[in-house]
Amino acid sequence: MTFAIFVFSLLGVMALGVPIAFALLMTGVILMLAMGIFDTQIIASNLIDGADNFPLMAIPFFILAGELMNAGGISKRIINFALAYVGHLRGGLGYVAIIASVLFAGLSGSAVADTAALGAILIPMMVASGYNRNRSAGLIASGGIIAPIIPPSIPMIVFGVTGGVSISKLFMAGIVPGLLLAVAIAITWTLVVRKEKFKVQPRKSGKERWQSTRSAVWALMLPVIIIGGLRGGIFTPTEAASVAAVYALFVGLVVYRELKLKQLYHVLIAAAKTTSIVMLLAAAAMVSSWLITVANIPSQLTSILDPFLDNQLLLLLIINLIVLLVGTAMDVTPTILILTPVLMPVIVQAGIDPVYFGILFVLNNCIGLLTPPVGTVLNVAAGVGRIGMDDIMKGVWPFLIAEIIVLLLLTLFPSLVMVPLEWFH
Repeated sequence: MTFAIFVFSLLGVMALGVPIAFALLMTGVILMLAMGIFDTQIIASNLIDGADNFPLMAIPFFILAGELMNAGGISKRIINFALAYVGHLRGGLGYVAIIASVLFAGLSGSAVADTAALGAILIPMMVASGYNRNRSAGLIASGGIIAPIIPPSIPMIVFGVTGGVSISKLFMAGIVPGLLLAVAIAITWTLVVRKEKFKVQPRKSGKERWQSTRSAVWALMLPVIIIGGLRGGIFTPTEAASVAAVYALFVGLVVYRELKLKQLYHVLIAAAKTTSIVMLLAAAAMVSSWLITVANIPSQLTSILDPFLDNQLLLLLIINLIVLLVGTAMDVTPTILILTPVLMPVIVQAGIDPVYFGILFVLNNCIGLLTPPVGTVLNVAAGVGRIGMDDIMKGVWPFLIAEIIVLLLLTLFPSLVMVPLEWFH
């Protein structure tokens, strides 16, 4: 009964257009009233506990690092670097977008930020070279969701904190799946553009390639520093976020000198606004998470899924389908905050590795960023590309199918995640 009250009250409040954070709070109040334990002190206490969490400190620093990179010229140099090496190939600007997506992923961990930065630069270039606008925007959007898979990843931090899973292990486990996504998108791009006619970029000389590499080396070093520091145990994910922010600030101000002191105020404000949204969601979700535990909802869900607990593959396929459906209506962070405390007891009881499940869960949620009606990344790419939602859906669907196939492969073959994790970690 409490499970039904939780689900229908949450869906009902969201249907009224209430923002997710407040919908979580209202759902918590409804559930408390139904259980006869309403107490404002409990709500206030859980709100504070939700925000007062040390690992969550990584989020504002990674968000700040992303803002500093865009303002400091790091993003532009990464694109020029990729352009110098693959821009001359048939469909070269598409491969530039894919390579840049992978490199951007190792910098910010935000799908929306990477999509906006890449789309603003590359979509006009691709259209001017004769590429189909819909397909170009769809490619940029599909590449954008690599960012939350390859470390650093903001959704993985949220999942790790909510589910009590090692964030360092999640980061390391996401490297190979993120690269598999890039390969799948590249193969799909090769297939969809093989018959199209467009202007090919001129081949860069060896000198020009060297200049672009030298210019981008400071940007390319950041993922190496983050991953190397985490693997070597030099710093924690939270400390890695601080290092990333300071490094981006230094490169923008001192090395590239494109970031001016007068811009810092606006950069800090933009980072603070984005951070406040995530932290309010985390605080509100703690209220729901506490009530989910008190109402014994995980055990109710376990009883529903009990026939599948002995078959890990079938259980994961069912959960993947549920998350894909939820992802069409909700953004990544609220979905993780709501479903993680419900699903983790089921996963543990079924004997599934929480890190492995975390990768599938985050990837599944990120695919939801490409599905309407919510589709945050889809909306960003459509806005940057100046096209409608119907048009971008025509361009994104081949890449969306490719990414679902990658999700299915990771589900069928856990070793694709676990074997590389043993080496990286």
